[in-house]
Order: sequence, then structure tokens, then C-alpha cells
Amino acid sequence: MPTVSFTTVDVFTTNRFEGNPLAVMTDARGLSDEDMQKIAAEFGYSEVTFVLPPENPDNTARVRIFTPTMEVPFAGHPNVGTAYVLGARGEVFGRPVDEVMRFEEKAGLVTVDLRREGERVVSAAIRAPGPLVTGRIVSEETVARCISIDASQVSARVHRPVLASVGLSFVVAELTGLDALAAARPNLACFQDAAGPTPEGNHDFSLFVYVRTPETPWAIRARMFAPLDNVPEDPATGSASAALAAYLVSLEPDADMRVSLTIEQGVEMGRRSIIGVDVVKTNGVVTDVTICGACVEVMRGEIAY
Repeated sequence: MPTVSFTTVDVFTTNRFEGNPLAVMTDARGLSDEDMQKIAAEFGYSEVTFVLPPENPDNTARVRIFTPTMEVPFAGHPNVGTAYVLGARGEVFGRPVDEVMRFEEKAGLVTVDLRREGERVVSAAIRAPGPLVTGRIVSEETVARCISIDASQVSARVHRPVLASVGLSFVVAELTGLDALAAARPNLACFQDAAGPTPEGNHDFSLFVYVRTPETPWAIRARMFAPLDNVPEDPATGSASAALAAYLVSLEPDADMRVSLTIEQGVEMGRRSIIGVDVVKTNGVVTDVTICGACVEVMRGEIAY
């Protein structure tokens, strides 16, 4: 019976059993699309990655990312975690790992920088593969129904709830305070009613809600709900953090900015995560978004298929 090896890591944390778990199939050759989807569903994590040889030998690997229900073109914590795993192994498909890795993904080429303490890989930083794209405005009432709070707790202080993406789409919405954030509970039926087309060609509705203050606008607390993807709540969402950070910086009046944000997520789940995001805006346009986070290895094993 054939087997495939995997490593699991907790991403956006330095503590085991916090952050966002990820399973990495370090050599997915021989797996069909159906196999990959079944393995992702079996793990039940928000995402699982499958590493394949690159189509262009100048790149490090081709990486496919699956949620429990579908393949996605890009996601933050899977890239950070996959780079960490391959960097710790020191090689991929017989080739030594460089400090800068390039992953071929459905959303485009993703560049990853490994960060070390001595010889040990401790974290990774990725650049979002796409420009900031915004889509439909979503009503405050729709957001409130989806997470079982009052519409008055959805803030339009800076922006209305809006679809935003730098590779994967989320509706981003500000809430009025930590009490509203803590009270949020996903309502599957309301998510189904709210679902609509995304720039990636899916019919979906993933919701990233957050709180910040005028005094500390770049220190953000957030939660992410995607029950339509069998992810009732995600403890750390790099792609959503990147989309939100890019969108918030795009709204600032300064034409040229370099902003470092910290997004804390997963607290209400008991899986606290810290996501670093750096955003560069030039001549009024967001030109670069980088997501950074630490990782820690948890398990290794094999799957028979």
C-alpha cells in the first residue's frame, strides 16, 4: 500500500498547541486531486498543503493548498508553514533549500524568505502574490446576522464591510469593540444566504472581523469565520490579515507609506496567534504586502492511500 509522509506544524506561534495547525505532505507525487481532497478532509485543518516538483526548475516547488472542502489559490499560514517545514528539512526533491524560496501556486508565484536563529529556521515571511482587489460592499446587517450580533456593533467608522483580496477573498468588517468580537458566533444559514461570487471564481463567504482603536490603529485583534468551507473559525489567517492590512493602508490619505501591523487572532479559541504584516504604498497604490510568522513542529507521520 503506498504511503505519503507528512509533518504538522503550528503556525504564527512559538508554542505548541497554539497558533494555526497545518499538515504538509512533503512529497505529494502520486496523489490524485481526489486523494488530496480526501486527505485534507481527514485532517480537518483549515488547510493542508501538498508539495510537488516545480514546473519551472528555477523555482523551489509547486504547492497546492486544500481546505476540507476545496482547493484554494493562495493562503497565508500554509505558505509560512510549508516554507518552515522544507527549510527545516534542508532539501526539497534532492535540492538544497535556499534562504529565498519560490512556490508555484494557482494564484501565482509566491516568494518566501526563511528566517533563522543560528542554523535553526524559526519563521518565514511571504509576499502576497496578487495586488489588492476589492469587490462588493456587504451590508452591516448581513455581517451582524452571520455572526449573531446586533447591526449596531458593526462599525462604519473607517469603511463599510467589503470584499478584499491579495490572492484569496474575504469580507472584512470592523466591529465596535472587544465585547462585540467576543460575542460573535457563526450562523451557517446566514453565511449560505450571504454567499456570492469572488474574484477567484468561487461562490463563497468568508468573514474577517476585527477591532482596533484610533490610538493604536496598527495593532489589531481579529477573528475569521468560514463555515461554508467547514472552518467554523480559524485561529490564524495570513491571507485575510494581508487583505485587511492592504485595504486599511489603501484608505490612508498619505500617498507613500510603509506600515508594520500586528494582528492577534485565535484568542477566543484558546489558540492565540500573532501575525506580522508589512505594507508598502507608493504613489497612492499598495505595491507590496508581506506576511511573517513563527512556527513550531508538532507531529510527523505517514498516510496510507
